[in-house]
Amino acid sequence: MRPCAVVPVKRFTQAKQRLHARCDDALRHALARAMLEDVLDALAAARGLAGVLLVTADAEAAGLARRRGMDVLEEAQPGGLNAAVTAAARHLRALGRRAMLVVPADAPGVSVAEIEHLGSVHAQRGDAVTLVPSHDHGGTNALLLDPPDAMAPAFGPDSFHRHLRRAHAAGLATSVLELPGLGLDLDHPHDLQRFVATPSDTRTRRLLQAHTFLPGSAGMPRPPARPALPRVHHLLPARTAP
Repeated sequence: MRPCAVVPVKRFTQAKQRLHARCDDALRHALARAMLEDVLDALAAARGLAGVLLVTADAEAAGLARRRGMDVLEEAQPGGLNAAVTAAARHLRALGRRAMLVVPADAPGVSVAEIEHLGSVHAQRGDAVTLVPSHDHGGTNALLLDPPDAMAPAFGPDSFHRHLRRAHAAGLATSVLELPGLGLDLDHPHDLQRFVATPSDTRTRRLLQAHTFLPGSAGMPRPPARPALPRVHHLLPARTAP
C-alpha cells in the first residue's frame, strides 16, 4: 500500500488570517508560499508515496505543484478544508488509489524521514486510520486513510479528538504517531517563534529570520508553557486477516 499525499491549500491571499496582528498582507502571502514549498519539497523527496495531489483554487499554488511534477485538483468554488479532502478522496477512489495521506500546507518543519516513517508504520500495522496530532493535541496534522474514503474528514477545532471519536464509532483500526516536525503548524505568533527557535534548512525559517521572528525579540511573546501530554499510539487493534 502506497498512499497518495493530498495537500489542501487556501488561496494565498486568504491564508494565515490569525497572524494578521503580526504580519502584513505581503508577509502572510510570502509565508504561505514558503510553507507550501517546504511541504512539497519534503513530499517530493519521500519514498513510498504513490504521488502528490494539491487541492486548491490558487493559481500560484497550483503552479508550484505542477513545476514539481505533482497533480492538481482545481477547486472551482472552495468549500473549506473538509470539502477539499472529500473531493480528493473521491478523485483518488476513481483512479483506483488505495490510500490517502492528508498533509497540511502550513507544517514546514515536516521532514522526509517523518513522512517515510508514517507510511512505514501505517503499512506495518495495516490500520484503516493513522493520525498525527498537532503539537497541542488539538488539531490533526496528518490523516492517513485506507481506503481514501474510510471515514469522512472532521477538520476544524479539536479535530484530533473528533477524528478519534469518528474512527472509534466506525470500528476502524487506528494508530496515532507524534511527529515533532509535522506536528507544528504555524497558526499563531508563538508558533512562529517556536519554529524559528528550532534549526532547519527551510524557506520558512529563513523568511521569518529575515523579519526578526526570533526567540525573545521585541514584540514577540515567548511560547506559553504547555502541559505534558501522554503519548498515545495504537488505540484499536490492527486489522486481522479474514
